[in-house]
Amino acid sequence: MTSDVQKKAALVTGASSGIGEATVRALVAQGWTVFAVARRAERLAALEAETGAVAIPADIAEDDDVSRLLARVTEAGGIDTLVNIAGGARGADAIGAASTEDWEWMYRVNVLGTMKLTRAFLPMLRANGEGTVLNLTSTAGLSAYEGGGGYNAAKFAQHAMTGALRLEEVENNLRVIEVAPGLVYTEEFALNRLGDQQAAEKVYKGVEKPLTAEDVAEVVRYAVTAPHHVNLDQIVIRPVAQAANHKLIRKG
Repeated sequence: MTSDVQKKAALVTGASSGIGEATVRALVAQGWTVFAVARRAERLAALEAETGAVAIPADIAEDDDVSRLLARVTEAGGIDTLVNIAGGARGADAIGAASTEDWEWMYRVNVLGTMKLTRAFLPMLRANGEGTVLNLTSTAGLSAYEGGGGYNAAKFAQHAMTGALRLEEVENNLRVIEVAPGLVYTEEFALNRLGDQQAAEKVYKGVEKPLTAEDVAEVVRYAVTAPHHVNLDQIVIRPVAQAANHKLIRKG
């Protein structure tokens, strides 16, 4: 653990729900200053009121929003840690029936959004001398599966980008961490992907203990609060019931 967590400051994207929201809560509880970023202003306002995090509504894939976000954070004193959690999946079609709209959305959010925000904040993180970037990818970015082609492609790209960033920025003492979760039960991920509550519930049916957003947030918290010379390059986290993307134990 760092000895002076009170001076630590992070920007967390995807903060309006799920893993992003849970990560904001975990880092605030650790004593950090946290800038909570997402598109849904009303959810961020509620999170700010409850936790004391600094809510900044923004779309990380929009250049103007990213510029505004950088200016706001700079004015507030800056950050030493960037936590890229915003992302998501849409659709579960085979590639032969792929939706161009879904694929473009996934690439825009998971890849271009992460790139734009990281690019914008790199000078600040370099100047800090002990900066950290953590990218939340997915086991979908490590192993392909049927019906996952678009999400696989986006998360494989984000995984590769994370590795490249680590190589490029090591001379700047920038720590680059990848956290790749497997099956996580959150209020929105499967619903947003499949567009139907019943279909979303089937994703988790019979799985006794899928991961929770809080499980993943605790891993993120641990990774970014470890002493800076400790780099957890890649952390794969799955429920015990999921031995691989294609092997998930369901009961009942």
